Amino acid sequence: MSADPTPSATPLVLTDPWTALRAYTPARIAIGRTGASQPTSALLAFSLAHAQARDAVHEAFDAALMSIELQEAGFQTLSVHSRAADRPMYLRRPDLGRRLDAASGDRLRQAADGANAPPDLVLVVADGLSALAVTRHAQPMLKAIRARLPGWSISPVVLAEQSRVALGDEVGELLGARAVALLVGERPGLSSPDSLGIYLTWAPRVGRSDAERNCISNIRPEGLSYEQAAATLAGLLEGAKRLGASGIMLKDETPTPAPEALGDRLDLKLDLIRASDASTDN
Repeated sequence: MSADPTPSATPLVLTDPWTALRAYTPARIAIGRTGASQPTSALLAFSLAHAQARDAVHEAFDAALMSIELQEAGFQTLSVHSRAADRPMYLRRPDLGRRLDAASGDRLRQAADGANAPPDLVLVVADGLSALAVTRHAQPMLKAIRARLPGWSISPVVLAEQSRVALGDEVGELLGARAVALLVGERPGLSSPDSLGIYLTWAPRVGRSDAERNCISNIRPEGLSYEQAAATLAGLLEGAKRLGASGIMLKDETPTPAPEALGDRLDLKLDLIRASDASTDN
């Protein structure tokens, strides 16, 4: 008896019943499998995302170019640098990224002496762990913040190189600001190498702890919008002004749009859920 010449109809990559949900999240769900392994396409996509995250950490922050772009958008700027001389030092010594170098401290003192009055708010743009994030999102985020705070006096935007979050406390203290909001590139993830965060500190001074700050995270077109982040920051600033403090004592009470019903938003079909629940492929 001759062998059956018909090739096997079994697909090389077994799909997942939740595949339709991939259109609604960047999370690595329903990637399928080949035997006990990931499909090649999924493995290559993971490797690319990992490389993009590593590149974001090491990418240089072009503060000079951003200063030009912000000035064209109507912002005044000041440039400062942390005590970390370069990127390798910044990554090895987080403590150096939390303090200004001597020249930057002098520059801010001169700016404070030349100002008519201390500002209500100082906005700091810091490279953090993703200069890519601030390059892409800092300017539209600053515009959204400016539109939300018409009654606040705001100092020139401070552009901080090799900066950690706590560096904003020293900047705010030297400028005599009531509050500091630091826009910083967040630690890259495997689906978001360009996520921006905002850290708010009321009455900033050197030595403030993380418990005394409020964080607005995942700001990017695929995450929290510029407009919603600006609304949240404005709400937190008003709350901090009333309370005289930020951090764990200050709660975000900004109203958010009511989410649509899950079934309507994702257009799910019961057959899809039943197929997953009934699956015996373990």
